[in-house]
Amino acid sequence: MKNKYVEIYNKIVKDIQKGEYSSGDTLLSEHELSRHFQTSRETIRKALNLLSQNGYIQKVRGKGSVVLDRDKFEFPVSGLTSFKELSERLGKSFRTHVHELTLNKGSSQVCTQLNCDPASHVWKVVRSREIGGERIILDKDYILQDTVPDLTKEIAKNSLYEYIENELGLEISFAKKEIVVETVTEEDQEFLDLKGHQQVVVIRSYVYLADTTAFQFTESRHRPDKFQFVDFARRTKV
Repeated sequence: MKNKYVEIYNKIVKDIQKGEYSSGDTLLSEHELSRHFQTSRETIRKALNLLSQNGYIQKVRGKGSVVLDRDKFEFPVSGLTSFKELSERLGKSFRTHVHELTLNKGSSQVCTQLNCDPASHVWKVVRSREIGGERIILDKDYILQDTVPDLTKEIAKNSLYEYIENELGLEISFAKKEIVVETVTEEDQEFLDLKGHQQVVVIRSYVYLADTTAFQFTESRHRPDKFQFVDFARRTKV
């Protein structure tokens, strides 16, 4: 069962995303929210703190909880979320453009990343992601053919993870991720609507199945003004 404050947080987030609050609006006071949700003020404070941590509100002395501009999409760093799942959650119109789908022998770099034999064949999939009419993500995926024997542009356009899990019956389990900021490349300039930005946020992911087989290496390049990268951390005592 979810904690009450998390339920309240999710409800207010949905209201903000649906446009029931605009940037600069002020939420009800802690006392009013406590009465509205029929819970304690301590629970309300926890929900407001979580909203503040994730960039939805700012607490202003003498004014209350002010709703912030939400032009940036929340990207869950610690999760394994497909672009289709992310877009549907955001409630935004989205499209995937497939620029390349090829099958090649793995390069030494890719085989090092996936711990595969150099003779192995690897799918290369290059896709730009469009949200709200702008191409703001460039994904470059390298996937072992031993794990995914067949791929089509239609599958790549829809959802690789949906195909792998539902059609192939494989369990995608975990990933190791690296996040860096890099100067834009010619490929970025060709496939993304950069709006003058000279840098992109790059997430490199090494993705594993439940049996710990590394089957995918992904380089995901994001326009920096459109995303905030979030994680949830819990303190543990040593």
